[in-house]
Amino acid sequence: MKIYFKSLAMHLKGELEYRVNFILSFLSQILVFFTYYFIIIALFARFDNIKGFTLYEVLLCFSIIQFGFAFNEVFARGIDKFDELIIQGGFDRLLLRPKNIILQVLCCDSDFVKASQLIQSIIVLGIAVFHLNIKWSLLKIFTLIFMLFSSCIIFFGIFLVAAAYCFFTVQGLEVRNVFTDGGKHMAQYPIGIFQKGFVYFFTFIIPYAFVNYYPLLFFLGKKDNVLYVFSPLIVLIYLIPCILIFYFGMKRYTSVGS
Repeated sequence: MKIYFKSLAMHLKGELEYRVNFILSFLSQILVFFTYYFIIIALFARFDNIKGFTLYEVLLCFSIIQFGFAFNEVFARGIDKFDELIIQGGFDRLLLRPKNIILQVLCCDSDFVKASQLIQSIIVLGIAVFHLNIKWSLLKIFTLIFMLFSSCIIFFGIFLVAAAYCFFTVQGLEVRNVFTDGGKHMAQYPIGIFQKGFVYFFTFIIPYAFVNYYPLLFFLGKKDNVLYVFSPLIVLIYLIPCILIFYFGMKRYTSVGS
């Protein structure tokens, strides 16, 4: 991990070499994030609730999923841009080094501009929690922590599967965005508001529901099942096949040449 943190420091120093560009990009990401935020605000200007979920309950759901996505955009950018690593032949060099390959890929890139979205998601989370008047307990504190943690893990797993896809296609085709950006936009709302087919898919195939729906029900006091507190930890099981799929693809990788 020492190598990883050194690489983060190096990437940050490199981005700050062009400070004007960094600042403008940082501000543009703030505007992009708030377009998502204002869309939800505009939606609730017309409706009081969506299947029993109020504005700030949806914003809480929104902030948790955005936190996990932004976290991976900042700290796992190498996985997200894995197709470029394949195309440019950089992955061939990584295979020659005696270090864990996933760690090396993580060290390849980071994007601190996206930290703006990470900060904003925390701000929206604080606003939502403040307006919800949560009756705090130790279990609810753990629930919130587990939701944030599992949000980071699930997107890391999805990025790994998308990276494994590049072993077979070389380029990362846009179909993978159905499960990354598309999944993010769907999961920023409580999964229970959608049709049963979508609920089953995003519960048992890509377990977004265990990240910010079932634990959200307990956190908001809508359900009192204590198992919902620990349901976000299911994504750790989901991460195992994601890692295995990545290594499966790597074993069948043939160099793209140089």
